[in-house]
Amino acid sequence: MASTAANKPFSIVFVCLGNICRSPAAEGVFTHLVKQRNLDSQFIIDSAGTINYHEGNQADPRMIAAAKKRGIDITSISRPIRASDFRDFDLILAMDRRNKEDILAAFERWKKRESLPADAAKKVQLMCSYCKRHSESEVPDPYYGGQQGFEKVLDILEDACESLLENIVA
Repeated sequence: MASTAANKPFSIVFVCLGNICRSPAAEGVFTHLVKQRNLDSQFIIDSAGTINYHEGNQADPRMIAAAKKRGIDITSISRPIRASDFRDFDLILAMDRRNKEDILAAFERWKKRESLPADAAKKVQLMCSYCKRHSESEVPDPYYGGQQGFEKVLDILEDACESLLENIVA
């Protein structure tokens, strides 16, 4: 287990724009995989958005329904990413390049005001960098599309999350 201290859970926060479609789905998929392997106590799993527009809201009902059909629960409540996430999480996974740029820009602003780990920017990675079966470099935003968009996102996230979990426990 690639954790910084003995017996400390490995912590991950998944980040998209509004934290109502992709990142809550990633949180749900990863949580589902962790529970299947009885590793719940070894992980802290969360999600956030780069904007606070949907703060306090549940995930998009279309994403909740698509995940439910796969036996995956999405229970998160939207929140924006915050400076403390750079201290609290071992890994910050952005759904697309724009999200990653926005996260890193926020880090640059926050580190001027707060004491944040110097290497915290290295924690920010693209979700699709863990994909094995899918060639996409970004998780597409399904918000303005049809139901097939939500299914595609879940396909990509299942691939990336399985590989991510293998990497962490290896």
